Amino acid sequence: MSQSDSFIDEVTEEVRRDRLFATFRRYGWIAAVVVVVIVAGAAWYEYTRAEREAQAEAFGDAILTALEQGEPGERAAALDAIGADTPDAAAMLGLTRAAEMARSGDTQGAVDELNRVAETGEVPVVYRSLAKFRALALQADTLSPAERRDGYQDLAGAGSPLRLLALEQIAMTHVEEGNPGEALAQLRDMQEDAGMTPDLLRRISQLIVVLGGTPGEADTTQDG
Repeated sequence: MSQSDSFIDEVTEEVRRDRLFATFRRYGWIAAVVVVVIVAGAAWYEYTRAEREAQAEAFGDAILTALEQGEPGERAAALDAIGADTPDAAAMLGLTRAAEMARSGDTQGAVDELNRVAETGEVPVVYRSLAKFRALALQADTLSPAERRDGYQDLAGAGSPLRLLALEQIAMTHVEEGNPGEALAQLRDMQEDAGMTPDLLRRISQLIVVLGGTPGEADTTQDG
């Protein structure tokens, strides 16, 4: 390489360096802003996460403190004084309070509390389903089997988190009405469900035996 070529290369490199520095001076603030935003975002995320954890811990401590009261009525009153910041927390609080009200003998108050949870659209479906299921169970002495069956039918649809438990209760309403054949058909259908757990399958099999059927045996009540 000649001296002239070396000189040209050095000049070219110097020009490139000057242009790069000029670009940094002109647009470097953008990179700085990006860095600041990233750092601030990370700090805000850590702060909000810590804040949520602190709120959840305080909420849990408040519930535990309320449940340490001596009588169910006192526990229900203490739970009623606790605030809830999210739909999930409100649902959990409502379910817990309803349980204590039921223990204290205030069945209607418990049912009203459960229905309030079940009818709150912002509450996750699993909590709403559980609230409705429990409310129906508490009304076993005040609603007819047919009325409760209608309620359980709403919980027995595809995708419902309590579908199988609702189907079991539907079968029991048929037993209450003196229709064991319909109950057996319902229970036998449940045995074939892929979602059956070992405990539920065991309980269903026991119910079938109590009703005079044989677990796993096909329903032949409709055959000629």
